[in-house]
Amino acid sequence: MNMVEIFQMEPYSLHKTEKEELMSSCLTKLSKHHYLNCEAYKKIVDGAGFDLEKVHHPGTIPFLPVQLFKNLELYSVPKKEIVKTLTSSGTSGQKVSQIFLDKGTAVNQTKVLCKIATSFIGDQRLPMIILDTESTVEIGRNIAARAAGILGFSLFGSERMYALDEQMELNIEQLQAFLKKHQGERILLFGFTYIVYMHFYKALVKSGVQLDLSNAVLIHGGGWKKLAHESILPQEFRYQLNVAFGIQHIHDYYGMAEQTGSIAMECEFGYYHTSIFSEIIIRRAQDFSIAHFGEEGIIQTLSILPQSYPGHSLLTTDNGIMIGEDDCACGRLGKYFKITGRMKNVEIRGCSDTYEQRFR
Repeated sequence: MNMVEIFQMEPYSLHKTEKEELMSSCLTKLSKHHYLNCEAYKKIVDGAGFDLEKVHHPGTIPFLPVQLFKNLELYSVPKKEIVKTLTSSGTSGQKVSQIFLDKGTAVNQTKVLCKIATSFIGDQRLPMIILDTESTVEIGRNIAARAAGILGFSLFGSERMYALDEQMELNIEQLQAFLKKHQGERILLFGFTYIVYMHFYKALVKSGVQLDLSNAVLIHGGGWKKLAHESILPQEFRYQLNVAFGIQHIHDYYGMAEQTGSIAMECEFGYYHTSIFSEIIIRRAQDFSIAHFGEEGIIQTLSILPQSYPGHSLLTTDNGIMIGEDDCACGRLGKYFKITGRMKNVEIRGCSDTYEQRFR
């Protein structure tokens, strides 16, 4: 099955056996492609003693620590074919990851993001409120992860407005005018979790302005570590936004710059779901063996999208628990999981973290 055929499928349509066959085929081919075309990846695989001819299952695919992209330039295509460099977010003084994209990889990432998001919000573009500042988005060859997230989800907006000014203050009058113009329509809200809470929710509560967002859907991601310091857990986040504005449809997503497009969206029951384009494995910290369902461990993410760089199998710095597979009450097939936090003694990073350094 080629990528054209895979793109024609629904993102949560494969049962365990079918998906495992698809992932095994795509990931083994990607591993061999990167082995032949990225000298650094070849040295790592050889140094770790992997024989790619014996790798046939997602659980046996060699993985790279995600931090490696902060220290090495890793790409598997001629440098002249790189059309975009995506940089991860990092707090002041930290190194950032560099993700090198050729045209094909960038296009495929956008296609997959569209398929995943539309399965949650529908095919129609919606009036969109971006809970950020317009200056965050800078068009160019080098794009920061926060800007990339905004640009990616902006595709779903029929008309877009930025809710915050350059000082991260809420444009209340413009926000009210936008909602009045689109009264009765479904509204899409998008932003990064910490910014949504601190500069949208708290600012509106403080202002005393009442907004009816009962017909809105909110998609957000990143920044949970900062909100933990505010004693805000995911269920509390959803509850407060529902009580204040009537928002009933709230979806967090789990993703990273190193695997753009392959996001795991949160379903109506609070679980993150892998699509047919991605997979996760939970590994035990002591020996990297595969953990059982219900057992906490380090999250390994796999994606069939990275062709221009060896980012198809990454060991993250996040801990999580695999909850189940093919049997979530939401009806979506595939593995579903929860995130339990970041590994200890690991640097804080994330789209919202960079912002927080400046505006705390």
